[in-house]
Amino acid sequence: MKKMILMSLVSILIFSCKSSNSVTSLKTDTKSEVSIKGNWQIVSVNYPGSDVIKVTSFDLADSKCFIGSTWKFVSNNNKGTMTLNSPKCTAYSTPITWYINKEGQFVMKILDEAKAKTVKSGYILRVANQTETSFQLIDHINVGGSGADVVYQFEKLN
Repeated sequence: MKKMILMSLVSILIFSCKSSNSVTSLKTDTKSEVSIKGNWQIVSVNYPGSDVIKVTSFDLADSKCFIGSTWKFVSNNNKGTMTLNSPKCTAYSTPITWYINKEGQFVMKILDEAKAKTVKSGYILRVANQTETSFQLIDHINVGGSGADVVYQFEKLN
């Protein structure tokens, strides 16, 4: 009897300690997702000290290599592609999976050769200044112990 009571208490403790919050909300903002459906290009990347400080974006390349990159967003299945095509940088193209949650966060995984469910890490950026023809993704980074925002300016391609 004591063993059953002890097991019950242990079970209660284990289930009561389980976190119910996720790092990001999975509730999507369908309206925002649909409005970025299509083909886009990054026309600028700005952050404080950009002429002095080098930032590696998405653990892939120097942030300046993303200027001119093309992105395709498919809103009905939250897939797409990202293609770096700057003549000054190494060419790179990869499939992505993405969504925008109700908190205005753009959540993205770079898939390379993997399936989305096997990729355990990704990127969370804030969506800002969204219009029919442009929007910004903002990444908050740590620079020398201080926070700074890297702003990726997207323009819609025809």
